[in-house]
Amino acid sequence: MAKQACDGCGTRIRIAGGIGDFWSFSNDGPSGGIDLELADGSEFFLCFDCIERLPDDRDATEADVGALPASGDD
Repeated sequence: MAKQACDGCGTRIRIAGGIGDFWSFSNDGPSGGIDLELADGSEFFLCFDCIERLPDDRDATEADVGALPASGDD
């Protein structure tokens, strides 16, 4: 099982699939995040909690990701 840090809060997030899951036949559930390309062309791997914190009244930008609280800052 692979993990990657969320670019928003820094939490280590499980990445589903890949060779690790294939050989162990592990089904620990879905990924906890996704790679996003934002309106300004920036790209980030964000956990679902951070995605929910992005503005929904306009296109999200790199500045919005930078403004997300770090893990434990909530």
